[in-house]
Amino acid sequence: MEKPLLLILCTGNSCRSQMAEGFLKELADDLLTTQSAGMNPAAKVHPLAVKVMEEIGIDISQTSCKHLNLFLDKKIDTVITVCDHADQSCPSLPSAIKRHHFSFPDPAEATGTEAEKLQIFRKIRDDISKLLLAYRTHLTSKKVQQAS
Repeated sequence: MEKPLLLILCTGNSCRSQMAEGFLKELADDLLTTQSAGMNPAAKVHPLAVKVMEEIGIDISQTSCKHLNLFLDKKIDTVITVCDHADQSCPSLPSAIKRHHFSFPDPAEATGTEAEKLQIFRKIRDDISKLLLAYRTHLTSKKVQQAS
């Protein structure tokens, strides 16, 4: 059976959505096919996003920033937006698609020294992690209920 496609959507697809994609591939690869995309994707994944994910053993260095249009002809089961702009600007999607919005500040806008920026990236990473761990738990309990 084909796993449902979960698309994580952000404006630039360089930080938050890439970190979330990395987490879900690590946490729920048995349940979902996870991809991320942007409304206006950046040229590359932000190096500090790569760095803070490497700190916890998740490699997102080979991922690429993708445009939402690449997925519009796919059977998307769930869309998770991780920034307010993407939530407000997301095109109309079929009503069968489940949609969730979680607002995280853009770590790419962090200012200060590299250490200060890293601290912000780590906080966003940890906040995304907590949310997606709860989401994974929800998916697992739902799958168990459906099997009974």
